[in-house]
Amino acid sequence: MASLAGITNFHKIPELRRRVIFTLVMLAVYRVGVFVTTPGVDRNAMRQYVAKQSGGLLSFFNMFSGGALENLSIFALGIMPYISASIIMQLMGMVYKPIDELRKEGEQGRRRIDQYTRYGTVALSLFQAFSIAKMLEGLSSSETGAGIVNHPGIGFQLMTVITLTTGTAFLMWIGEQITERGVSNGVSLLIFASIVTRIPEEIGNYFAQNAGDLQPLTMAAIVAFIVFVIAVIAFFENGRRQIPIVYSRRQVGRRVYGGQTAHLPLKVNTSGTIPPIFASSLLMFPQTLANMNVPGAEQIQAIINRGDWVFNTGYALLIIFFCFFYTNVTFQPVDVAENLKKQQANIPGIRPGKQTADYIHRVIQRITVGGALYVAAVCVVPSIVGNLLRVPFGFGGTSLMIVVGVALDTVNQLEAHLITRSYEGLTGPGATRIRGRRLPEA
Repeated sequence: MASLAGITNFHKIPELRRRVIFTLVMLAVYRVGVFVTTPGVDRNAMRQYVAKQSGGLLSFFNMFSGGALENLSIFALGIMPYISASIIMQLMGMVYKPIDELRKEGEQGRRRIDQYTRYGTVALSLFQAFSIAKMLEGLSSSETGAGIVNHPGIGFQLMTVITLTTGTAFLMWIGEQITERGVSNGVSLLIFASIVTRIPEEIGNYFAQNAGDLQPLTMAAIVAFIVFVIAVIAFFENGRRQIPIVYSRRQVGRRVYGGQTAHLPLKVNTSGTIPPIFASSLLMFPQTLANMNVPGAEQIQAIINRGDWVFNTGYALLIIFFCFFYTNVTFQPVDVAENLKKQQANIPGIRPGKQTADYIHRVIQRITVGGALYVAAVCVVPSIVGNLLRVPFGFGGTSLMIVVGVALDTVNQLEAHLITRSYEGLTGPGATRIRGRRLPEA
């Protein structure tokens, strides 16, 4: 409680106060844009169509977009094209040597990769926006009684492509600005805001659909299960394997330095909330290909829309794959071993250099197995339980994990800012620090 009280006093630090205010303003701009409809479409007709798809994949992505999809907003594509472009760039870094060399060039190389990611985001947005325009024109004549598109044709398609691509580019800019000038990761906060703002509406829909037939025991079981899932997420997100480290002694003049012992913390879930976001982004491609009349895409999309065991199994496997993939991309045991060697530190019983890197690699792979299974279970099991209890909520384990994970990361970054400036409300007598999820100092 003392630490939480210290964090709530962030307004006493001018720089941190500006960062928080900037973040809130950018999120407010995003939420306002969700209600700006794309020209030439009927928002009410689209809402009716999305409502008919309740519980399906379309409803799932409407949750991720914060309702922008059902409103046919300028932000209907959301931030997913940017995430997809990031996946492609990271995959290319593993198979394409020039990209891999850019990653090793430090800050300059990272900026080049970020620029290529932006170009990829625009290209994917153009493709997906055209796909949505074709889908809307098809729905206006067959799937709904009222037309979604007022004036179909090349003019509408061109306007939709320009509008949705611009909206995604603007969201990408907002996310980068929040990351640089605000608090926490901007892209994650955008998805966090989308999910949080949809939860009250989904709960209201549940009560409206079950008016007069509410089951107190069922509701109590749902609340208890959600609290349990949140507790599991908080437990695993703060879990880590502590590897002991010993610093060598060295004498400078009459003083002896080193000789201390420390720990190298390895998180159980090193990849955080990235795997479910990546997996969800990939699930959008069959719908895009189906809208473009690609052979076989409609059959794949039909399987995904069913939401049965085939979908859940595929979704879980994608999450497990991205847990290992993202961990191997972002955590480099060779670099950690080199840093330990430079600081004259070693793991007891392990020789510095290659043996240390191999040992850390083995440990991180073993704990990632548990972390990947945890992430897959949290993202899939709540949805299965919800279907068994016949709860038509549009959010499940994936949403809960993103909300809790982003909230923990935001609190940790606020704490880091406070500690950096030796904020007395946090570091003074009687204050207790929140356990942050920091990278090793080695």
